[in-house]
This record gives sequence, structure tokens and C-alpha cells, in this order.
Amino acid sequence: MAEVDAWIGLGSNLDDPENQVKSAFEDLRGLEGCTLEAVSSLYRSPPMGPKDQPDYVNAVARLKTTLSASALLSALLGIEQRHARVRGRPWGPRTLDLDLLLYGSAIIDRKGLTVPHPGMAERNFVLYPLAELEPGLVIPGLGALEDLLGRCPDTGLYRLEV
Repeated sequence: MAEVDAWIGLGSNLDDPENQVKSAFEDLRGLEGCTLEAVSSLYRSPPMGPKDQPDYVNAVARLKTTLSASALLSALLGIEQRHARVRGRPWGPRTLDLDLLLYGSAIIDRKGLTVPHPGMAERNFVLYPLAELEPGLVIPGLGALEDLLGRCPDTGLYRLEV
């Protein structure tokens, strides 16, 4: 299979979130069939869901992969499990969340896998790290990243000095 660029969103707000995300970068680096090409800065953002939880630390990574989208998603879920991810209430606190944001130019909509990731166009903690790595990116079905940024203010988003 040919290599595909895959974009991964990372987030954590439990058990030392900065180190959770940095450790997940290393986990991504070790995935068979994948090469970690780039990682964004870390960003602090308020929770999307219930406000009775700590702020999140978010980032984006770009992989080159020969894995199928489904196989890559499965590998990402395995990394979450190794980080003791517990799926409680929707948008609740978590040690690690890994989202398959983009898989090449594919548009996928099937049970358990939607790419581009739903809602990414309204999530500043996804768009700004993406722009840091690839400002000219065009998101399948959504358009130019630059246009999406123009409609998604960076309110509450803070780039961490690490």
C-alpha cells in the first residue's frame, strides 16, 4: 500500500497532561507501518464539554503510514488503552484522546470511523496546531484551512512554551 499522510489530534487533561501528550508522540513514533513526520506545539484549551474538569493540553501530529484508516484507528485506540484511557461521560476528562483527523484526501463515513473528524472545523485546538504544521492544508470536503481559521477564533487557546 502507498504511504498516506495521516493527521492525528492529541488531547489530555488528567495525570500530567503535558507528559501524556509527549509520551503519546513517542508511542506514535513507534507504530509499525508509520513514520512520525511532525508534531505541533502543545496548546492549553478549556474543556469543550462539562466545565467541571481541568483544561486540556492538545497537539497535532502528522504521520506517513501504510496502514489502512481502520488499522490506524485501531492502533490509536491501543495507545489510548496503554495510557489508561477510561471512556466515561461524553467529552469528560481523559488521560489521552487520539483522534484520526485526516487520512490523505479520503472522506470516510462509516460506523466507528468518520474522516475528516466530525466537528474539527469548529475546534480551535485542532485547527491552530494543524496550521502551525501545514498552513496551506486543504481539508477534504471542508476547504482551505486558512478559511476555516478565519471562522474559528483562538479564544481560550494558549500555546505552551515547552
